Amino acid sequence: MHTAISPHAVVALTPDLPEHGLLAGQVGTVMDTLGEDTFEVEFSDDEGRAYAMAAVPAERLLQLRYTPTAVAD
Repeated sequence: MHTAISPHAVVALTPDLPEHGLLAGQVGTVMDTLGEDTFEVEFSDDEGRAYAMAAVPAERLLQLRYTPTAVAD
C-alpha cells in the first residue's frame, strides 16, 4: 500500500485523464483508498463545487505539501 498518500491529502494529476475530462496539474483531494495504490480523488473548483471524481493510481498523483519538510541527503 502507498503510505505517503492518505485520505484528505491534496494532490495534483501528473498526466492528463481525458476519460474524466481532467488535465495534468489539476488539483484534487483524496477522499478514500480504493485498493492497493489507487485512490478516489475529488476535483473541485475554487468555490468548493465538485466537478469530477476519479479513481486514480498513486503513480499518476503528486502529493502537494504546504509546510517545509526535510530534504533527504
